[in-house]
Amino acid sequence: MTPPLPVTVLHNAHIITFDPARPRATALAFRAGRLIAVGDDEVLQRAGPQAEIRDLGGATVIPGINDTHAHMEREGLKRQRPSLAGVRNVADILDRIRAAARTTPAGQWIVTMPVGTPPFFFDGPEALEEKRVPDRHELDAAAPDHPVYIQGVFGNWGTPPGYTALNSRALALNGITRDTVPRIAGVEILKDAGGEPTGVIVERNNRPTVEFDLLPAVPRFGFHDRLEGVRLSQKLYNARGTTSIYEGHGSAAETISVYRRLWELGELTVRVGLVVSPSWSDLAEAKKIMRDWLASARGAGLGDGWLRVSGLHIAYGGDETTACCARAHLPDTGWSGFVEQAVTPSDFREAAFLAAEHDLRLHTIVNDKLHEILPVLEAINEKYPLDGRRWVIEHVGRTNAGELAALARLGVLVTTIPTYFLWKGGWRYPSEPDGGDWVVPHRHMLDAGIPLSIATDNIPYDPFFTLWVVANRQERLSKRVIGPGQRLDAETALRLFTVAGARLTFDESWKGPLKPGFAADLAVLSDDPTRVPPQDLRDISVRLTVVDGRIVHEAG
Repeated sequence: MTPPLPVTVLHNAHIITFDPARPRATALAFRAGRLIAVGDDEVLQRAGPQAEIRDLGGATVIPGINDTHAHMEREGLKRQRPSLAGVRNVADILDRIRAAARTTPAGQWIVTMPVGTPPFFFDGPEALEEKRVPDRHELDAAAPDHPVYIQGVFGNWGTPPGYTALNSRALALNGITRDTVPRIAGVEILKDAGGEPTGVIVERNNRPTVEFDLLPAVPRFGFHDRLEGVRLSQKLYNARGTTSIYEGHGSAAETISVYRRLWELGELTVRVGLVVSPSWSDLAEAKKIMRDWLASARGAGLGDGWLRVSGLHIAYGGDETTACCARAHLPDTGWSGFVEQAVTPSDFREAAFLAAEHDLRLHTIVNDKLHEILPVLEAINEKYPLDGRRWVIEHVGRTNAGELAALARLGVLVTTIPTYFLWKGGWRYPSEPDGGDWVVPHRHMLDAGIPLSIATDNIPYDPFFTLWVVANRQERLSKRVIGPGQRLDAETALRLFTVAGARLTFDESWKGPLKPGFAADLAVLSDDPTRVPPQDLRDISVRLTVVDGRIVHEAG
């Protein structure tokens, strides 16, 4: 007879279950990846002599974080390139380059992270005494036998402009001369008094374009790099209590392949929901791909409780030159992990109708243009009713009551990126007549009955920073509160960051709340988010993270 699987009991805890039948508990037990009991002293009393029992000393337990716009594949990649954090001047940068040159074979590239303070790099060269990055000649002296590339800031981390610096070898390998003209607007090659490139390139676009446009020789992240990057990313996300992610912005074929490989190896410690980021170049190709190649992504898609692929992302807007340059470098997608798109309003309408025809869930980022996209959704709904299809609207910025009522009628799911719009980008809304009450209006969305979840967008990947933003809604530069009436209490925000996201992957029948029969995905916290002052939410740490009944992170 096969012996029974071991039971683990966590007790003496403050458990926030998000199970309406039992919102609070002090103990829970799980076996074989599923919760078998949630309650109080009776759970411990029934545990049995073979149970592993952990006394949590009154710590708070929550369901695992479900980051529904995560870009998790990026975080580990950041650790693969030398950091310039802490440099004070150009001399410090050159010292780092010299150190890298001593351990890098001659002729091989030295590629570093940007100048500035991570994770945002907001200060950039302003952090340096000289207020500039080194030029080609300074880099030549530091590494005469290597091509050197100091990348500019990726817009999703910080804010433009970004400053790229290359030495003479790097310029030559990329064919950059005095006559080189960038194809993409917003990119400038700085020149000296004689008209020669200084080695510095300025990028004023939010989307990253320099590598795709001007730097074909710079080493790209290959499949192995991305595989190792996700391995590290999982550890980092687990350490912040994240047990599930959803990539609604879409994943390129290379990114999906990385996750598939980890799934095959049994190495996933984060449950992953992916959305296809297509690489078609026109509507004729889009129709063919949707009809002939994306059957596996239709409806709820294919996969299991660890990896599921469902639906596709279609952009609204974008720059065609950028998209063309980026597609020319596939399978490399740079830092994005998805395929850059440029879709006109008319093409978006036709592509969205095609998605409905082929039962492919549409995901699209709206920013402040929900009013332009809603008429398309309403027209589609007349021919292909959307209720139950779980189409997803993402990155909602400014909106209004009528638009939210329409989304609720359509049965569309919404994910928001509060850090992007309220903290990092709140400067865009300096003079809203309503004080910002309709900018990422979480309270209004909930009142309208919209199925809503919140996410980090990897800026940063820490969900407790995002919780802090949701509860405080404070803009980064001015510290002004944007729409104070839309601030959420921590418990409501936690629900949106834990159990709500299960609907995106059709998993709400077995994942999310801490209740018997559901997945043993949970996090043990240093503090109770519902009891600390809102300004302290970002200081919460994670003591223990459990996914599928297995400890994937333990502090210390």
